[in-house]
Amino acid sequence: MPLLNLLLNILWIVTGGIWMAAAWLLAAVIMAITIIGLPWARAAINIAGYTLLPFGHVALRRDEVSGRSDLGTGPFGLLGNIIWLLLAGWWLALGHLATAIALAVTLIGIPFAWAHLKLALLSLWPIGRTIVPVEEADILRAGAHRA
Repeated sequence: MPLLNLLLNILWIVTGGIWMAAAWLLAAVIMAITIIGLPWARAAINIAGYTLLPFGHVALRRDEVSGRSDLGTGPFGLLGNIIWLLLAGWWLALGHLATAIALAVTLIGIPFAWAHLKLALLSLWPIGRTIVPVEEADILRAGAHRA
């Protein structure tokens, strides 16, 4: 991990990353307890890691990364996202939004507030997303522009 990303991730943890990652893990545990919620639990655990250390990574649609559609990027993914939104997405988004507002009050907190807003959007619709390093995302985007 480059030094700048390491520094930003440490500051991120202090400015809300730790409790929002814990909220994502709580959502994962609640979903896993139901057994039927295991697909949502897996997505929540992946995003909890991203929420804890977001700098140097980006969330992309899985079909953009793999080049093919799958269960989570098709109609079942749409249904899964709607269920997720109703059960857990809205309160995770509210947590990210509240943290973003608190951080936006300070000048140094504005970049972190922006990152929380991006995570708030991701928390509303996480199924069919994957977390990849920024370098890999750049390669994927460059390849998409050439095609």
